[in-house]
Amino acid sequence: MNTKTGTNIDEAISLLRSGEIVAIPTETVYGLAGNGTDEKAIQKIFKAKKRPLSNPLILHFSNLEHLSKYVKNLPKHAKILAEHFWPGPLTLLLDKSEIIPDVVNAGNRRVAVRIPNHEMTLKLLSKIDFPLAAPSANLYGRISPTKVEHVLNQLDQIIPYVLNGGECNNGIESTIVGFDENSPIIYRLGAITVEQIESCLGQKVKIHNHNIQNSGPDASGMVKFHYAPRTPMYSIEEISTKEETSNFGYIGFDTLNHLIPAENQFLLSEEGDLRIASKNLYHAMHHMDQKHFEKIFICDFPNEELGRSMNDRIKKAIAKFNV
Repeated sequence: MNTKTGTNIDEAISLLRSGEIVAIPTETVYGLAGNGTDEKAIQKIFKAKKRPLSNPLILHFSNLEHLSKYVKNLPKHAKILAEHFWPGPLTLLLDKSEIIPDVVNAGNRRVAVRIPNHEMTLKLLSKIDFPLAAPSANLYGRISPTKVEHVLNQLDQIIPYVLNGGECNNGIESTIVGFDENSPIIYRLGAITVEQIESCLGQKVKIHNHNIQNSGPDASGMVKFHYAPRTPMYSIEEISTKEETSNFGYIGFDTLNHLIPAENQFLLSEEGDLRIASKNLYHAMHHMDQKHFEKIFICDFPNEELGRSMNDRIKKAIAKFNV
């Protein structure tokens, strides 16, 4: 299969209506999309990504009216968050209606839903009468894509079409919020910060502890290993001064590391801006992964705002190499 790239929304829609899957841009990362009501199309997503069926997907909608047909209710706090952050990088975990095939959400009673903030994809969604199931457009466990070339590096000749919407603005996945007896819980840290959610709701919110998962994940991004390059990656705290570092790479925030050659380093934001750093994080990981270093080291970020979300991604990426 030859994978085409282009900006033809109607071509993407034609493929989706015929049961095919296509990569689409969002403000967070590129998604691998299929008809969210077509079980065969959804199965193609899992097969293309080599993703376990136990790991739920997110459904994408053009507006709240369309979304309301696919969930049973919208809790008070969910409505407040939706009105404040949609379209945008927020996903809500809500009780699903019977219209949604169980394969979308691994048979759970809740389904993850969102309205993305990308002009091209919103236009596409407005022209179809079904939601799009769309996890990130990469192989399972690997680095999420924020550019078309990232998608092609992993899914070329596996999927028929990549809708080219340019570089993703946020560069990190949506924040997932669920509700336990109407109390909000963050299930995945993401592009909307804990602080923003708490400010919107006027109260503190819990962050779900992934380490006490008793069954399969409730939502995307809750498994132990994720977002990983092929090159072994470690925290910069693990580097040894006794090691030969000439073939090591380093991803830093705003400051070079004196132990690694400067030409082997990628600074995410020389200005020390967390939003710029988060936009560049996955791009830096893709870039450094192609350098064929022996090891990649990466910094920690201030554990606040978007730094907390980036630390979550880094922790899951390096966990693969610390078993």
